[in-house]
Amino acid sequence: MTLTVPSTFKKLLIGSAVASALFLTGCASTGSSMLGADQNADSRLTQGNDARFFSKSGYQACAAGAAVGVAGCLLSGNQKASCMISAGLTACGVAMGANYYLDQRREEYASTTERLEVMSQDIQEDTQKVVARTETARQVMADDRARIERLEQEMAEQRVDQAEAERELAAIDNNISILRRDLGNMQRTVTEYEEVAELERQEASPQEIAKVEQEIEVMNKQVLALQQEVDDLYNMRSAITLG
Repeated sequence: MTLTVPSTFKKLLIGSAVASALFLTGCASTGSSMLGADQNADSRLTQGNDARFFSKSGYQACAAGAAVGVAGCLLSGNQKASCMISAGLTACGVAMGANYYLDQRREEYASTTERLEVMSQDIQEDTQKVVARTETARQVMADDRARIERLEQEMAEQRVDQAEAERELAAIDNNISILRRDLGNMQRTVTEYEEVAELERQEASPQEIAKVEQEIEVMNKQVLALQQEVDDLYNMRSAITLG
């Protein structure tokens, strides 16, 4: 099947080709260490497979994901152009927004039923990414809560090391900043899937839309659960004021 590539995506491929070159020379990072808050944050939040999924804006996430696929295409044999297009389409998903995502899927699937089936799979995959990120976040937050409790005890006993306490609180603040950034991108992903479902509503059966909306709600509940835990940690951290 021949794919018609939107002009926006052609521009993206140019950027992705540059990014892939950086990737091949070891200059690109799967995490987000270029961001200031990440430098002093827990490495579990900045490294590993789950660190990259929700750490960037839609365009950045799309370009970064496409770069990896495009890099593989550049190392492959024939049909590099079609390989690069396919790699880019797969990488972007809903990261580029509801309208872009729907246009992409309409290029691939003429049937609304097929599109919604693929969309359901995409939602489930993104939900698993949220679950993986939540598991990592909970490990970090458990350690941060323990650090806060220890600092509270030291302050109550007037034996706190001021400089060390400031460093620890700064690290906790950085962790919270990263998690809030990730949550913003997770919430954006949920919203964009909701918008795609609404755009497909007129052509789909009520049963098909209901299934997709149920998948979206599962993802949304995972995001809201993480949001609550991050808010609880923030409130706990905010209660500490060093003299």
